Amino acid sequence: MTISFVEIRDDSVRYSGSASTRGWYSYAARFRGEGTEARRVWRADYVRRLVVTDALSALLAALAGFAVRFAPADTAAPGYASVWTLALLPVVWVGAMVVARSYEERFLWVGPEEFRRVFFAAMMLLATVGTVSWAFRLEVARGFVIVAVPLVTVFTLLQRYVQRKMLHRARRRGERLQTTILVGHRNAVAALDEQLEREAHHGYRVIGCCLPADQYDPTADAFNGLPVLGELDEVAAVVAKYEVDTVAVLPCPELDGPALRRLGWDLEKTRAELLLAPAVTEIVGPRVRIRPVCGLPLLHMERPELTGARRIVKNLFDRTSASLGVFFLLPVLLGIALAVKVTSRGPVFYSQQRVGRDGEVFSMLKFRSMVAGADRMVKDLSHGDEGNGVLFKMKADPRVTRVGKLLRRYSLDELPQLFNVIRGEMSLVGPRPPLPTEVERYGFDMHRRFLVKPGLTGLWQVSGRSDLSWDDSVRIDVRYVENWSLTFDFMILWKTVGAVLRGSGAY
Repeated sequence: MTISFVEIRDDSVRYSGSASTRGWYSYAARFRGEGTEARRVWRADYVRRLVVTDALSALLAALAGFAVRFAPADTAAPGYASVWTLALLPVVWVGAMVVARSYEERFLWVGPEEFRRVFFAAMMLLATVGTVSWAFRLEVARGFVIVAVPLVTVFTLLQRYVQRKMLHRARRRGERLQTTILVGHRNAVAALDEQLEREAHHGYRVIGCCLPADQYDPTADAFNGLPVLGELDEVAAVVAKYEVDTVAVLPCPELDGPALRRLGWDLEKTRAELLLAPAVTEIVGPRVRIRPVCGLPLLHMERPELTGARRIVKNLFDRTSASLGVFFLLPVLLGIALAVKVTSRGPVFYSQQRVGRDGEVFSMLKFRSMVAGADRMVKDLSHGDEGNGVLFKMKADPRVTRVGKLLRRYSLDELPQLFNVIRGEMSLVGPRPPLPTEVERYGFDMHRRFLVKPGLTGLWQVSGRSDLSWDDSVRIDVRYVENWSLTFDFMILWKTVGAVLRGSGAY
């Protein structure tokens, strides 16, 4: 659905043409009329709700610990000290969360940092209880602590995860957003605008951009469907006029150190947040640190940890988990194999050549989900290609069998790749294993993916799968390699469960 832009002078920017519904409907009334304070009022409510639910989580954990420690069969009666421990745990837990800075807005809503701080608060609480009880010889019920602290951690993580997902759904409906302008060159602005649109749960609604003077055309109202609100030296004035919440600045030579410093000073007079995009993209998390060098705050980029002890741990985890998976899923594997064999002619398994780590070719196993000889039918079906320009895909592929449709819908055809993991050819989590014909079309960046093993699941699996464009697939694979960690793998495995149940992009 599209809507037409209306022309509004003085109080808004002039528009012409049309744009998608993410665009600029009733701009003056919708955004400038609200004001930054009105758009941010939900944040304080969200934090207050976190405090209350954290305290309730602690109370539930305390009651559970109290019941376990002082069960009816326990001959020891609950003393006053234990009752006080029950009453104080919610207060102490909220205090620990405050010390861990888990209520600061910059750590909330997106990313794993919020959850890491919950774990830090739990470890800090355990260490504090142990130290204080030893130093002052306090009689603290160890059974109560051992039960209550892990439970309060789990309860807190679960309720915070649920609240975050509710916020993400609200943002996708167009609620609880913060208006944003992009500042930089045209190509960079267009790329960031597309990325923010794809990841709407981050809450940034781009309302316009500011371009360099040599790229600014006063006669053109919009660029790439994005309203042009001014030049680079007009950013502060644009922010004040339209009460913008966030300014995202992309790397460009016109905005050097002094210019950025002046822009930061100008924005201090407003309520806008200033975000600076680094020149090196797709590098996140622990690899980036700000270090003072000669009085300058410089970004230090660590090397990706692709070798050493962490790789050994990953290989051990992969093979152990895959072996356990085959053992527990053996009845399912046998049932699927029988269904494939009975319902269509041909072998149970389908073996295909794929490229793995260091460019080595291996045979990847899958349950056969298509009719025998499906590879030879691609040329006849090329007119119906719905892939990304490199991979052949059809949503209603006539080669897929009836059982194959069900297997693909829930990714059950991928289960034999557990044997590839056991053999060391694949990992549980990694980039998507490419075909040799794909590798022939790779650019320089895509060869980074061969530094790690391909995965049974990965960012591709949880980010849209076959619905992704080729450029998005490239970006996602490189992002995984650059930011690999065991924590990252566990996060992807967790998200894979939801992606498989939804079946989005699976065809």
